[in-house]
Amino acid sequence: MEITSSSNEKVKAWQKLKQKKYRDLEGLFLIEDEHLISEALNHHLVKEIITNDSSLTYSVPTYYVSEHIMKLLTDQVSGAKVIGVCEKMKEKEIKGNLIILDNIQDPGNLGTIIRSAVAFNFETLVLSSETVDIYNPKVIRATEGMLFNLNIIRTDIVPFLKNLDSTYLKVTTDVKKGKDIKEIKEENIALVIGNEGQGVREEVASLCDEKVHLEMTKICESLNAGVSASILMYEVFHG
Repeated sequence: MEITSSSNEKVKAWQKLKQKKYRDLEGLFLIEDEHLISEALNHHLVKEIITNDSSLTYSVPTYYVSEHIMKLLTDQVSGAKVIGVCEKMKEKEIKGNLIILDNIQDPGNLGTIIRSAVAFNFETLVLSSETVDIYNPKVIRATEGMLFNLNIIRTDIVPFLKNLDSTYLKVTTDVKKGKDIKEIKEENIALVIGNEGQGVREEVASLCDEKVHLEMTKICESLNAGVSASILMYEVFHG
């Protein structure tokens, strides 16, 4: 189907998905670029395709639009050749190791953590209510499509931790009093990572069973949240 007018109702609906409140309301989000769309198609999440390239064909409803409309919809300065309208992922049963994020705000950090979670076999990602939107375009690009391989849950993490199955060892970070992460040998780990500036909230930390830290030189007091989470997951993965 061809659309050339920016006042078209479809175009207006797509534009709204650039805002979090409408993504939440509609249960839909936009992704850009063929690699990400290919990943989303593999997971049966793509509902519609929008493109200004008439040579592209897809197995889902495809809308061929003007370059002007593409510019209205893209989040990238350089523009995009293809955009997918996707359904949000459904929450699944919790299994395997968990990575729990308490108010992570930087899209790049969240993207890094997602890629590392997939790399190091943390199957479920739990986001606090205040954590940056998983469907933020910058987060999606930073994940390189790896977010589609995770079970993602957004919730209030205080009651979540209180009700988490007792087979999980709840672990968070403490650069001063934490033990070496290499000492943690349990099979089911729920790793809690805090906000970039404030760290883990006290009410969250108090619900954890163990505090850990990473050994590093005295010159460096702490690491970026995405980097430290990645190293911790690596250490757990390699046991």
